[in-house]
Amino acid sequence: MAIPRYKATSGPILFSAGFRPFFLAAAIWAAIAVPVWLVAYTSGLMPPTAMPAIIWHPHELIYGYGAAVVAGFLLTSIPNWTGRMPLQGGPLVLLVLLWLAGRITVLISGVIGEPAAAGIDLAFPVAFLAVVAREIIAGKNWRNLPMLVALSVLVIGNLLVHLETLGVTETALAGNRVGIATLLALIALVGGRIVPSFTRNWLVKFRPEVPVPAPAERRDTIALAITAASVILWMILPDAAITGWGLIVGGTAAGWRLSRWRGGATLREPLLLILHVGYGWLAAGLLLLGLDIVFDFMPTTTALHALTVGAIGTMTLAVMTRASLGHTGRPLIAGRWTVAIFILVSLAALLRLVSVFGGAAMIALLHIAGCLWSVAFLIFAIAYGRVLSRPRASGDTKPV
Repeated sequence: MAIPRYKATSGPILFSAGFRPFFLAAAIWAAIAVPVWLVAYTSGLMPPTAMPAIIWHPHELIYGYGAAVVAGFLLTSIPNWTGRMPLQGGPLVLLVLLWLAGRITVLISGVIGEPAAAGIDLAFPVAFLAVVAREIIAGKNWRNLPMLVALSVLVIGNLLVHLETLGVTETALAGNRVGIATLLALIALVGGRIVPSFTRNWLVKFRPEVPVPAPAERRDTIALAITAASVILWMILPDAAITGWGLIVGGTAAGWRLSRWRGGATLREPLLLILHVGYGWLAAGLLLLGLDIVFDFMPTTTALHALTVGAIGTMTLAVMTRASLGHTGRPLIAGRWTVAIFILVSLAALLRLVSVFGGAAMIALLHIAGCLWSVAFLIFAIAYGRVLSRPRASGDTKPV
């Protein structure tokens, strides 16, 4: 992504660009939310939320963590798409505070009441949708109108979760599924743009002897449509046999696209390799979920975590690290802390996947996977927190 133009601001550097506070807040929340869930899962102890623990856990990682990452990414990308100035200063602070208020009120909704918590929690996605709609329409950036559709669906999904907690209808599982499906569709769409593009640029510069990724063509568009359709089908009919076969085809299509992007040539550059790994988790997760629906050979939640911990967790960290470095003037090189982040989140995904086969050690493996996940995001919050809260670098700096 090109570097957008920024106004000079007199306030804290953290609020000079959207990716800075939202990436940091997302990482901190991801590091906190999983241990809270693990304690609730094994001991029954849970903060005073009106949501059942099994609903709160995915809700907060989708509409808390995931929404913050999407906000940071779009607030940084949209100025490049539209040519308009980015959101900075006071308006950005208010948007971050709305997100934070949602996290706090949902956590204590059993005390303050679910109606108040629902209203406050939904305020952020609605406000963010309005901000993005204003920028895309004002900039006449019609190519990215699908982003408005995705953000609208996230609002609907979040509402569905709250409707069950309010006692209106039993839609919480569907609401969380809507959120997961939307994030996966965004990964398929955005990942399909940035992974081959970044790989092509790097290969031309550092490995000119290696063929660049195959250019996008009609077959890529068809493959993307198939992958997106399979995810939407799962969102609507999660248990149907046709959905299982659709996911198998969708995962195969995603894997075919990935095979054209020369991932094997990026082994020496972790910042690029992790993008390929994240997209690989998308393909593998769709295949596993489809095979599980058709043949019922593992708990559905296990296959699902290949998509959440694997695809969503890995790809969002890949984007957060790369964007944080590039947009703060740091070299696009993975230092030891960045490599540690990538290794930890990859191990967390693998352990979560195999934990179901661990027998008596299953709970221990779940805890280890959760700890690896939390440590990965804690390292991001500490190492990249210094980057995100400091001015743009003007000279050579050490890799993070």
